[in-house]
Amino acid sequence: MRMSGARIIVESLLQEGVDTLFCYPGGSVIPVFDELYKNGHDIRLIIPRHEQGGGHAADGYARATGKVGVFIVTSGPGATNTTTAIANAHMDSIPLVAITGQVPRSKIGTDAFQEADITGITLPITKANFIIDDVKELAPTLKKAFHLARIGRPGPVLVDVPVNIQYDMTEFAYPREAELNNHGPKKNGHPRQLKIAVKMLKGAKKPLVIAGGGVNFSDSTDLANKFCDVYHLPVVSTLMGHGICPQKEELYYGGIGMHGSRYGNYAVQNADLILALGVRFSDRILGDPQSFAPGAKIIHVDIDPAEIGKNIDVHLPIVGHVRSVLEQLIGQAEIRNDRSRWINELQSQKQNFPMTYKKCGSLKPQHLIRLANKYFPEDTIVASDVGQNQMWVAQYFRFRRPRSLLTSGGLGTMGFALPAAIGAKIGHPDREVLMFAGDGGFQMNIQELMTIKRYNLNVKMLVLDNGHLGMVRQWQELLCKKRYSGTVSTDNPDFAKIAEAVGIHALKLDRSEDAEGTMQRLAAADESMLVHAHIDPAENVLPMVPVGKSLDHVLTSI
Repeated sequence: MRMSGARIIVESLLQEGVDTLFCYPGGSVIPVFDELYKNGHDIRLIIPRHEQGGGHAADGYARATGKVGVFIVTSGPGATNTTTAIANAHMDSIPLVAITGQVPRSKIGTDAFQEADITGITLPITKANFIIDDVKELAPTLKKAFHLARIGRPGPVLVDVPVNIQYDMTEFAYPREAELNNHGPKKNGHPRQLKIAVKMLKGAKKPLVIAGGGVNFSDSTDLANKFCDVYHLPVVSTLMGHGICPQKEELYYGGIGMHGSRYGNYAVQNADLILALGVRFSDRILGDPQSFAPGAKIIHVDIDPAEIGKNIDVHLPIVGHVRSVLEQLIGQAEIRNDRSRWINELQSQKQNFPMTYKKCGSLKPQHLIRLANKYFPEDTIVASDVGQNQMWVAQYFRFRRPRSLLTSGGLGTMGFALPAAIGAKIGHPDREVLMFAGDGGFQMNIQELMTIKRYNLNVKMLVLDNGHLGMVRQWQELLCKKRYSGTVSTDNPDFAKIAEAVGIHALKLDRSEDAEGTMQRLAAADESMLVHAHIDPAENVLPMVPVGKSLDHVLTSI
């Protein structure tokens, strides 16, 4: 059947099972929007208030559901407004397909109105990108884009479609398989490497599992939990790995790295063997690479061979899908060992150095997060912004389900949480979605409050307002003798009034004694609600390991 390029885009989305599309109209995608109007009845359109918000919403949708997030924007500024969202997804390995309009093929290179070389701009921050030269290429390229976004280490793929291609006609037949020059990544670990891993695990007296984002995004959390329970292996988490939750609570030791738990970092530094599952070993985790886990041999499992040995030397590389490798290891009864002395040692650290904060008269963010953990359901999806709020959430909210913490890990994108919460709620309308943001990050995409109202989304929001760009202020306190340059924001608006102006119910919270009742109301609300909490402006995220220092170098005060 002959179709226009615009119709091919819509039919291709339907063939891929896309039922939700985050999109913003413009001159170079008018044909696509017209076809969505005529033939896209099975696709729900979510129109954000800014293209960056739409990109982050697609990202949040993908993180929460495991599906490919898809967004369509116009050329020029429409496309460039999404670059932060694309870079964010690229750093955290999130499957996205971005379809951008482009000026007519004959006008490319002439500085035409709303022209931008979006494939050139996004080349370093996409897994792959394409510009369509002929309408016949469109369906095969879209098939390839979805395949590449999902396969192996996921990531964003961009397809740039000149507007004349959207009008051109051709025969449509959607390919059954993507045409690729390779056969894709290996799923199973090499049998010889697995045999060595079993021998190393069997001989270890102080083994430790580090769960990274690859555990979540490969849907391997259940197997990782089972693996730790069966073989009595203690486990810690990177920021992206939260959701790991063995049945035996004595096996879990929280987050690691710069703002990890003191006992979690102790586990790393005193282990004799580390099994790292889907971990990038970023600088925020390693601290000083030379002193990281000094007594441990490291087994690194990852789907992406480029990550193994990139930031730290490892003793045994295993290239493969985390789930497949765990399935291969899970039946190895000979790696069962008595870990009681090691577990008792870690339990002692956990009891002696618990996560804590000074409880005084002012409203403490840690207290609010613990209350949220108490009153919200166990399967709540939490979207956290970047900065102090992000670290407090990681420290004090106990995540017991996979894909339950959505946060910008690698890029550290302020303004991520609000649109990501929107995407998560659209993907899981029956689950509670709770957003945490600081006053700085919340204002970066505050316009998306209107999107929540427009689509009647029941998103709960907690804005932790300390009148500062808190994490940078904390660093200035540590490094600059409290010279708070550019980080004081005492002129913040009344966020509750802004929410109410949009039509969202809101409360202000100033006193610690009102915190529990407010959090109960927030959790019980049957519609979207925002709480504007004025927290202690001097509160810091502790414990803390300064940049480049060993994980043994723990600050408990600044």
